[in-house]
Amino acid sequence: MIEMRRKQIVLLLLSLVLALVLAACGKKEKAEVDVENEAEKVNTSDFPIVDDTLEMNFVAPSGSSTDWNDILVFNEYEEKTNIDIEWDNITKDGLKEKTNVMLNTDEYPDAFHSVGFTAQEIAKYGEQGIFVPIDDLLDEYAPNLTKLMDEYPSVRSALTMPDGHIYSFPRVYDPEFKSVLSGWKLWVNKEFLDELGMEEPTTLDEYYDYLVAVKENNPTGNGEDNEVPLQVSKDKNLIKIFAGAFGLMNRGEMNQDFDVDPEDDEKVRFYPATDRYKELLQYLNKLYEEELLNKDLYTVKSEEVRARGADGLFGSVIITDPTQYGEEEYIGLGALEGPHGDTVYGNVKDSVVDPGGFVITDNNPNPAATIRWVDYFYSDEGVKLFFMGKEGLTYEEAEDGSVEYTDEINENPEGLSYTDAISKYMTWRDGTYPSIVKEKYFKGSEGLETSTEAAEKFQDGVPDEIWPTFNFDKEESEIISSTGLDIQDYVEEQNALFITGELSFDKWDDHVEALESMGLDQYIKVHQDAYERYLETQE
Repeated sequence: MIEMRRKQIVLLLLSLVLALVLAACGKKEKAEVDVENEAEKVNTSDFPIVDDTLEMNFVAPSGSSTDWNDILVFNEYEEKTNIDIEWDNITKDGLKEKTNVMLNTDEYPDAFHSVGFTAQEIAKYGEQGIFVPIDDLLDEYAPNLTKLMDEYPSVRSALTMPDGHIYSFPRVYDPEFKSVLSGWKLWVNKEFLDELGMEEPTTLDEYYDYLVAVKENNPTGNGEDNEVPLQVSKDKNLIKIFAGAFGLMNRGEMNQDFDVDPEDDEKVRFYPATDRYKELLQYLNKLYEEELLNKDLYTVKSEEVRARGADGLFGSVIITDPTQYGEEEYIGLGALEGPHGDTVYGNVKDSVVDPGGFVITDNNPNPAATIRWVDYFYSDEGVKLFFMGKEGLTYEEAEDGSVEYTDEINENPEGLSYTDAISKYMTWRDGTYPSIVKEKYFKGSEGLETSTEAAEKFQDGVPDEIWPTFNFDKEESEIISSTGLDIQDYVEEQNALFITGELSFDKWDDHVEALESMGLDQYIKVHQDAYERYLETQE
């Protein structure tokens, strides 16, 4: 896996070298943007944004919604704003490569929408002057994002690059929407609990006892003993769900493998090298060896999981919401207490899940108007338009303010599926969009009543502070993309070997020494430096 990742990096570097050569041959002079003169033409409140029609070109991904030039949401918004966007849609398979070539040959648009640039990419192209710093314009032209940053300082921290500037509009999860912040959850079969005469587990030991009872007592009563005590796909969410019971992930999940040192809250900790992480893997190995979780967790296909769920065979499952599996009643578990008394629930995201939802380039002569255009999608009215579409066509609003899709979406007369019908009118399924996900308007599984109720149960275990993804400067990013990737790949490989028993825990010290020999100290240092910058933004 490490060798494959190295080959991918080499190919990417070669494509960038070619792009730089082309750029050297065809670099054009930048026109100075007269922001003050442009701003005089922008209405700072109400609509339209500009009195005379303004044309811009944006790049966006094509996925479920193939042509954004004919999408209801943006056609409605064009009439409201007087801004006409010419959309250049790029297939997701080629999106990263084509945007890299664009950015290195000066052939890029006024803005990128939903492309999903990483924080490292934002910092890189911001430093080069390709992405325009917007922090000085936010107060006047982005009141909705500014209000969000003032109310939740972590949003500002997540968007502030190491040079002190903000370059992007993010995809944000509403901090009050607890279910979407936690994503995948741990569920148990309520009917199995009742059949076995057991109470809802509150500790790791009680949960283990429940899985054993499911395996040994045939709670379905079908006489086949084919129940699956715990159904899992891969080990990523498995590790995240149980890490908190061992005191790990005490600042959430956004900075992979890093949390705060419990003995010094000014230091970061790389927890896969700790004894607590070893205990976590030993617990998961016990479940695997005793066949309390599906032995095919690394190879099982989604259709196989759905079939088992439809047959009512799951004693427990890790998923966003299990309603899709049929009529069985599942209940979400709270934060399970671990062997040292920990009840941390660290499988929680920061509100800024994607910092690079929208960026403005230096080819754009109208940054103030562009900022006003995108900021609308952080207002309640804009969020409603973005996620729900047009009242009377794609949704109806009740007297209490609740909204529901119409039969144009739920029972599409053309026979379109639910997701295809959404994508005919809206683009929120197509990428890392610049907007805020609110429970009121989001109709995904995280918004189901079962999921929101489950999320409430583990709130007492959620850390008081959830870190956003740290931002790294150029030199730090080079370490992250080399030493860091090697370490991450190695940890993933070793996790699987330890969980399945292919690697003995007698080799744990050798495992830690191997991490150290790969440059772990350097990897930790760049996270420590980034953490210290983050702390400065909180003062």
